[in-house]
Amino acid sequence: MKKYRILAMGASSSKSSINKQLAAFAASLVKDAEIDLIDLNDFEMQIYSIDRERENGIPDKALQFRKHINDSDGIIISLAEHNGAYTAAFKNIMDWASRIGKDLWDHKPMLLMATAPGLRGGQTILEIAAAKFVFMGGNIIGTFSLPKFHENFSDEFGIQIPELDEELRLKITEFDSALKSIESKAHV
Repeated sequence: MKKYRILAMGASSSKSSINKQLAAFAASLVKDAEIDLIDLNDFEMQIYSIDRERENGIPDKALQFRKHINDSDGIIISLAEHNGAYTAAFKNIMDWASRIGKDLWDHKPMLLMATAPGLRGGQTILEIAAAKFVFMGGNIIGTFSLPKFHENFSDEFGIQIPELDEELRLKITEFDSALKSIESKAHV
């Protein structure tokens, strides 16, 4: 049986990112997977501008980020929400990496998630990303929001609310099925 390579990330530059914790937890639930958990701080670049691109080309860190996508079989992202939008760090990385060919997400199966300390659990950015990523080569298999992260998540046990834990596990099953479906089509 093939071991899938899952690219997982929290779309935040916080060293203690709750979204990175959620992405790592979700990725750990994928059967037969090798997890490539990246930290956005490793891809910090100057703010994107067409002038910088013309003068200096695409930064190596953008090329490295894109390589992580290309080398993966599936992608799990937990999006942090800053003022109802992407974090500046994640948006800048997307801006640079999207300049390398077309279809940033390479049509890989994607599970989009968000969490926050509040009641909405990052639902605004989750809705924005789900609508936008399909136009960037995203093959979105499902979305998941975890409200009140600090109350509903434990480092030791994961999601503490049985209904939310069951919902995430169902999304992981759908994500896993999408990975297997792509593999079986490749062998036809």
